Amino acid sequence: PGWLLGAQDKGKQAIFLTAKSGEFVVFNCQLDLPVGVDTPLDLRWSKEDKTIYSLADEKDPWVAERYKDRILLVSSYARSAINLTSVRESDGGWYSCGASNSNSTPRFRLTVNTPPRFLVTPEDMIRINFGDAIILSCQAEGRPAPEIRWYKDASPVEPSATVGLFNQGSELRISDIWQQDLGDYTCIAGNTGGQISHTSTLTTVSVKGPPRIVVPPTNQTTLEGEKVRFPCEISPASNLTVEWTHDGTSISAVPSLQGRATAQRDGSLVINPVTSEDSGFYSCEIVTGSDSAMAYLNVEYPAKVTFTPTVQYLPFRLAGVVQCSIKANPPLQYVTWTKDKRLLEPYSIKDTFIMSNGSLLLTKVTQEHEGRYTCTPYNAQGTQGSSGPMEVLVRKPPVFTVEPESLYQRKVGETVEMHCDAQEAEGTQKPNIQWQLRNGDAVQGERVTMSKANISISDLRRTDFGYYQCVASNEVATIVSATRLVVDGTLPHAPHNLTANCTETTVTLSWLPGYTYKQDYVILYQESSSMEQTSVPVIPNTTTMTTITGLTPGTDYLFQVSAKNTQGDMMTSHVITAHTLEMICTQEGHEADLNNYERNSSILGCTRAYFKVTESRVDRDNRSPPCRDK
Repeated sequence: PGWLLGAQDKGKQAIFLTAKSGEFVVFNCQLDLPVGVDTPLDLRWSKEDKTIYSLADEKDPWVAERYKDRILLVSSYARSAINLTSVRESDGGWYSCGASNSNSTPRFRLTVNTPPRFLVTPEDMIRINFGDAIILSCQAEGRPAPEIRWYKDASPVEPSATVGLFNQGSELRISDIWQQDLGDYTCIAGNTGGQISHTSTLTTVSVKGPPRIVVPPTNQTTLEGEKVRFPCEISPASNLTVEWTHDGTSISAVPSLQGRATAQRDGSLVINPVTSEDSGFYSCEIVTGSDSAMAYLNVEYPAKVTFTPTVQYLPFRLAGVVQCSIKANPPLQYVTWTKDKRLLEPYSIKDTFIMSNGSLLLTKVTQEHEGRYTCTPYNAQGTQGSSGPMEVLVRKPPVFTVEPESLYQRKVGETVEMHCDAQEAEGTQKPNIQWQLRNGDAVQGERVTMSKANISISDLRRTDFGYYQCVASNEVATIVSATRLVVDGTLPHAPHNLTANCTETTVTLSWLPGYTYKQDYVILYQESSSMEQTSVPVIPNTTTMTTITGLTPGTDYLFQVSAKNTQGDMMTSHVITAHTLEMICTQEGHEADLNNYERNSSILGCTRAYFKVTESRVDRDNRSPPCRDK
């Protein structure tokens, strides 16, 4: 097919035409002929000022040699237009027409679009050694300039650490070539005139360097009971073997895999059938250590109950939990409960909740909570069934008969004895009593002795300072009584319980001392985005509260308190973050009236006399939102 295309540039009085190579284009010469005259005299067409066609007195036209049989006069266009057929790339350029009875010489610019043509292509067959690097070059010309694209085995080439495209895609560079890089590489050059392609096959001739894993294992998800295979292929093929591990442990040393996991002669690992315990990372490593690869196995299974206690106890008038031990992959979606063979609906029962792990939480246990319970867990794969019946009994919890004092204060080198005892309720076991630190660690060491439920710590040191708790537990409940031990005559312990109260330009800090004797405090603070720290002494040194002024509104600050005494250097509290409040003003710069804003406006930051309001608020009076001073 062909077409007549023209876009006239009025400034230059030129007409621009476009044609594809091999097709045709019509030059419509609109001459300025005298009134009443419709036929041009001595018609002539020129290209680059050289005549290519002329017609005089209705005689046979003269046509330049290179245009013979390709230029025809078009009678429907006032016998001045020509049709150029079988357009060639060399036909592009400037054309003009004229006649002896016309004062105008219209000009035309012809652009010939050509399909792509390869200038450079890679060899059809390329043999390389593993570990080599190579550049595949593919260059093409055409109008418009062709776009170069690369494919490997019919899929687009994806750049990576060893594969890259350069020079507008005309060069494909591959480094450290291994098995996965072998295959057919196709270069495609395309433009509006069409597209062409060239395929090269990349293959190996020999191998150099140490053995490598060329087909590694890949991540897999499977169902419990299915068979799974992880490949691990070595190149070059040899007598070398691979060793498989599960989460870092050799599969031969994992009891649960015995009889189900088999390393094949080709290096692959087969597990048949898989169980829920098989999920994890599997790694194959060449015995020489020259290469390794890892993949993850995700085993899915219906939710299941792993353990059913025949009896569970709940503490009377306290919070209690009826345990349902569950495993699920995908994660647990919901759990149904029954009590005395009737469906239990926790969401409609006061003080009853289902926890995220599926267990049943009763925030205030009563005698009515006794009964026989079952739980049934579900996930996306379904359920493996209900638990067995669990007899839930309500009993009174143990109670403390002796509790430690709230504070023990001793000097360095002295001994402290902290007392505690508890009594079981009727029909329950005697509680076991332990002493723990606040973090749950047991209190132990050469200086620690236990006498019944009492604990004694001799030769007190600075490190003994802290919080201790007496923990009494039996089958019904665990109860805790806490105390604090302060060791005087040492370096001051860090202040604690640091809190902040904010306005726009001030932060008021308060804390609890970690030491009872005379000490000095210093406030250390900085903007969270700054590395520059400011220190402010606290005056008088007897106070545990101070206000930092001159701060920037709407800014995050980091604060900590340091303490020191005559014994030595200072100790610092934990760092806290405080956000000064935003400065709210009307457009006139006055303080905003928050009552003019919708009740559902979000209130953020710490509150005292001012509030920070999010920009999502709506002014009831339809005024513009207030501005912020930063």
